[in-house]
Amino acid sequence: MSSVKKSKIGEQPIYDARALGAPKMMLLGLQHMFAMFGATVLVPVLTGLSVSTTLLFAGIGTLMFHAITKKKVPAFLGSSFAFIAGYAAIAPDGEKELLPYACFGVAVAGLMYLVLAGLFKAFGARKVMKYFPPIVTGPIIIAIGLNLSQSAVDNCATNWWVALVAIAVIIICNIWGKGMIKVIPIILGVVSSYLVAAFAGLIDFTAVREAAWIGLPVQWDRTVFGIWTNGNVNTSLLISSVIMIVPISFATMMEHIGDISAISSTVGQNFIQDPGLHRTLTGDGLATTVASLFGAPANTTYGENTGVLTLTRVYDPRVIRLAAVFAVILSFCPKFAAIIEVMPAATIGGISLVLYGMISAVGVRNIVETKVDFSKSRNVIVAALILVLSIGINYSSAGSVGFTVGATTISFSGLAVGSFVGIILNAILPGKDYNFAEETPNDTGVDFQIAQGESLSEEEEDEKKAKDNNN
Repeated sequence: MSSVKKSKIGEQPIYDARALGAPKMMLLGLQHMFAMFGATVLVPVLTGLSVSTTLLFAGIGTLMFHAITKKKVPAFLGSSFAFIAGYAAIAPDGEKELLPYACFGVAVAGLMYLVLAGLFKAFGARKVMKYFPPIVTGPIIIAIGLNLSQSAVDNCATNWWVALVAIAVIIICNIWGKGMIKVIPIILGVVSSYLVAAFAGLIDFTAVREAAWIGLPVQWDRTVFGIWTNGNVNTSLLISSVIMIVPISFATMMEHIGDISAISSTVGQNFIQDPGLHRTLTGDGLATTVASLFGAPANTTYGENTGVLTLTRVYDPRVIRLAAVFAVILSFCPKFAAIIEVMPAATIGGISLVLYGMISAVGVRNIVETKVDFSKSRNVIVAALILVLSIGINYSSAGSVGFTVGATTISFSGLAVGSFVGIILNAILPGKDYNFAEETPNDTGVDFQIAQGESLSEEEEDEKKAKDNNN
């Protein structure tokens, strides 16, 4: 990478943050940690996974990603919201004994990244991406959000006033916020709603008082390895978790490509070519697999941190690695994790109500921005079957489609059935017109995060659109 040394932030991009001095580098690292923080810790709160383990492997996963991508890509890997539906399918109430089975399915889903990375390396992105066009990934993303909607409403119903505080703050920060306020709407919504609930006497802080200041972030019985240690392995549930959860990776891999495209556009370097999508996918996939094996959520490149890059114009990956180290250090504080874990259900509901709706809206945006042609019957059929199967099966009396092989019962979630049917139909029906632009890193995927942190003027928006059209 080039080494542009400017001590004053904002004049031009800074690729070597050492010129800023250690104090400013530390401050920028903390800023990146807080940018990812709200969304990253929300996933374990929603699923029942450990907050401490989540922070540990967000940091470790980020450092792994940087090592695999030759330390070139300024990306932070935090918790992925896309797999929440998978955890809910296996452990609907966050049961600790069932979550390791869900984590096993997510770990296998992470290995799918390696398969796609190998295909990209062997055949090139253009040939591979035609099997995962927006007409397939868009409806899958829409279904992910809609399948989760009921749990959000149920949590809000515990105290709608507390939930509305979180919703209002997120909306205000997203629409009218400037600078860093626009980058961290989730954490601001959580803090505001949390404080309202605390002052209203709705939170029991006993667990916080009893928690230690320092402790290990990993509990062996909550890891995938703990399944075999306990000696009572449910083979049917292991197989079902893989079949239910792996199809989600088809959408998250497209999310990854979109995020790398966004980072490339922000920094002004084509990371799709160098270090290459095969490296970035490998880094993201391995980080997801390792995190899942130890009981942490799946990892994904974070849009919030891309927003911080835009805000600060400091593109040195060292700053991101500092944020990862801070996350690892924070993971060894059980008292902090306890503060997060006693969060009221209504606060969680308010945040997730916006979040799950935004996931579905992102799927719609993906379809619109890529100009999917719905005058073609084949596109209508593909989208219709993905949506109806994914949502219909999920809300059916059984909640899944299953069959028995010998003594083993295998279940397919609605999302799994919808994804498989959509991918197969798109591959065999005539009229495929999606063309992935490998040379130009335009936004080709999606981003499950609420905020991108970009607050462009109208003139800058027009200039950006004109540039995209020329590309």
